Amino acid sequence: MAPLRPGALVTAMRAAAALLQGGGAGGGGGGAGGLSPPRAQAEPVAAAEEPFAVELKAGRTYAWCACGHSKKQPFCDGAHKRAAPGVTPLRFTPDADGRARLCGCKRTRSPPFCDGSHRRDPGRAAPPP
Repeated sequence: MAPLRPGALVTAMRAAAALLQGGGAGGGGGGAGGLSPPRAQAEPVAAAEEPFAVELKAGRTYAWCACGHSKKQPFCDGAHKRAAPGVTPLRFTPDADGRARLCGCKRTRSPPFCDGSHRRDPGRAAPPP
């Protein structure tokens, strides 16, 4: 690495001092070292008060919506990227063809399948779109 010229060294030292004082590279505020505070983890919302009865095919991979914001419930349409950053869909592949009840309240303890959690706290479903 080449040595810094005196003018460049002064500029680098001023930039480092501004970062240490919380001014950031642009001189504005922004917290410690110019960094933004961490974003709070998004919470899933209930998409329905009842489970979704669906027909699943063996060997096909599905993406179950875990955030509750998808317009294609119970499957993911990518809405979590905007509406619930940090909540990702659950990908699963059934072993056999058949009907399944996929959770709509998003509180199941056995995702993506309904375990009756919606009965324990009824009324927490999101309003219809």
